[in-house]
Amino acid sequence: MNLKKRLAVTFVVMMSLPIVLVLGGGIVLFCTNEEQIAKSTVMNTLWILIFVMIMMTIMLTGWINNGVFYHIRNLCKAMKSISDGDFDYSLDTSETDGEIEELYLAYEDMRLRLKESSEDKLHNEAKNRELISNITHDLKTPITAIKGYAEGIIDGVADTEEKKNKYVKTIYSKSMELDRLLNELTYYSGIDTNRIPYTFHRINIGDFFADCVEEEGMDLENKSIKLIYENLLQPNTRIIADPVQLRKVISNIIGNSVKYMDKQQGEITIRLMDAVDSVRIEIEDNGRGIAAKDLGNVFERFYRTDASRNSAQGGSGIGLSIVKKIIEDHGGYIWATSKEGEGTCMHFVIRKYEE
Repeated sequence: MNLKKRLAVTFVVMMSLPIVLVLGGGIVLFCTNEEQIAKSTVMNTLWILIFVMIMMTIMLTGWINNGVFYHIRNLCKAMKSISDGDFDYSLDTSETDGEIEELYLAYEDMRLRLKESSEDKLHNEAKNRELISNITHDLKTPITAIKGYAEGIIDGVADTEEKKNKYVKTIYSKSMELDRLLNELTYYSGIDTNRIPYTFHRINIGDFFADCVEEEGMDLENKSIKLIYENLLQPNTRIIADPVQLRKVISNIIGNSVKYMDKQQGEITIRLMDAVDSVRIEIEDNGRGIAAKDLGNVFERFYRTDASRNSAQGGSGIGLSIVKKIIEDHGGYIWATSKEGEGTCMHFVIRKYEE
């Protein structure tokens, strides 16, 4: 019986008891006057009615206590557990109904939400500590190199123009690596607060990627990596995109391929293909590949494969999560395929622009 019915029954019974007592006394007195029953009989009858009323009151009190206050005490205990940080104390809704059941369900919903929030907070705190550890490790490597080569120039170790140029180029390269790490941190902050700035334009995707290939190709050539570009789209195919952020996607994916390239003659292929109302882009390399057990997690924040953990290249573990975020904010989606020892291919799809 729900709370409203319990209270209604209780009210009716409690209001009926005095009436029954008065009527009973009146009837007994009437009978006494008519049949001249002894006064003691009248008093005994009244005491019996009073006793019955007291017993019924006790029974109703117990009934209300077990039906209402018992559940209220359970809720108080449950809320105390919540305030103490214990989100595992649950309430059984199988034996309740009506308003009490609604209260229990509301508590359970709140408890599960708080538990999930607490677990997410702990998870993020652990991941943030891991990020700081990774970034600290990754920053030390280029800083140490910059310091060493700068000291070499100052101390005269680089005693020829050729050596000086080599040292300066190394310092520049390590400075660019520092810049990349700091940019990743900036982007991570934007992702975490959902504040990545976008300026969308209609762009010809073929022309856009041709420019990207020209820029990236010069850098890859110095690293003995061949960049291949295949455009299988119609000439005027356009998309709505932020060119700066999309450029970040390409740079991050290619940078990841370069980082884990283990072939003497590396190859990276950028391929544009038609997918009916969308454009499909593939960026494929012939690097070391990704293990099957890691493939489903490469776009997660902070995730680093066993290969990256054991690699001198390191990595913050947020580069591909940035890629995923940007592609999804463009209304697209991304996935990866790979085979260990043969290479990895990143696929992403973005809708075409139609007049």
